[in-house]
Amino acid sequence: MVSNLINPDKRFLEILDRLRDKSIDDYYNPYRLFKWPEILPDDMWWMSPELTTTYGTSVAERLTEQQLHALSKFESINFYSLNVHGIRELLIEVTRRIHTKGFETPSEFFHHFIGEENEHMWFFAEFCLRYGKKIYRQPSGAGMEMPKPEVETLLVFVRILIFEELVDHFNSRMATDDRLHDTVRAINRIHHQDESRHIAFGRELVTVLFADVRRTSTEQELAGLADYLRRYLTYSFESLFNPHVYRDAGLADPLAVREELLVSPTRAEFERSVFRKTSKFLEKIGIIP
Repeated sequence: MVSNLINPDKRFLEILDRLRDKSIDDYYNPYRLFKWPEILPDDMWWMSPELTTTYGTSVAERLTEQQLHALSKFESINFYSLNVHGIRELLIEVTRRIHTKGFETPSEFFHHFIGEENEHMWFFAEFCLRYGKKIYRQPSGAGMEMPKPEVETLLVFVRILIFEELVDHFNSRMATDDRLHDTVRAINRIHHQDESRHIAFGRELVTVLFADVRRTSTEQELAGLADYLRRYLTYSFESLFNPHVYRDAGLADPLAVREELLVSPTRAEFERSVFRKTSKFLEKIGIIP
């Protein structure tokens, strides 16, 4: 698939070895680790308020504290639902490539990656079903048409990286937020611990894959690739704004609420903060000028 991975450089091998060893050292049994209370109180923050889609907007100004708490509950269920769907997709793509030509070297790490992500999907789904009684459906647009097949593998791993960096932005903040319930902090803390390794691996892999694609692509094709990724970043961010969340939280006209939030002055800054590290990395390697 990608010749660079058949003969990886010393740096890539050292990083793989370090991340593999860390996966082994940090291994835990999620089925024994988490304590699941029978219920979580409704009159609390289920997500850090600064991470909710209404934070700092005119919509939030119209809501009572009770409504804001309800909104944070369903926004958290939506966020963990996005994790379930995102993990399922990345597991499919990574499993398709494990022990195939071009991926001989990272395949051992892929085993750890697949095992950890499967466990992440379980505890996020468990949270949604226990405390929200649902997993929100995958948002439309997830099957966005990709550019030419030659860059499919690169785009698969860039999409995985974008997804992981988005959720880790939330995980890292909620893991230490003492306004949140212990259970909420725990699942975010554990996920952040594992995602730190996955993001480090993903950045190295994307760098190698893009170097190969850049050598064999025209300027026009590279521009199309950058445009696709900009659209995918926007799609990923906007998946946080789910009208079904606003409906379940009791807000009138949820579609209008979503539209109001997407054009709010705070939206652009929110998106920049979520993807600040991601954008800096993609610009650094040149995939997005």
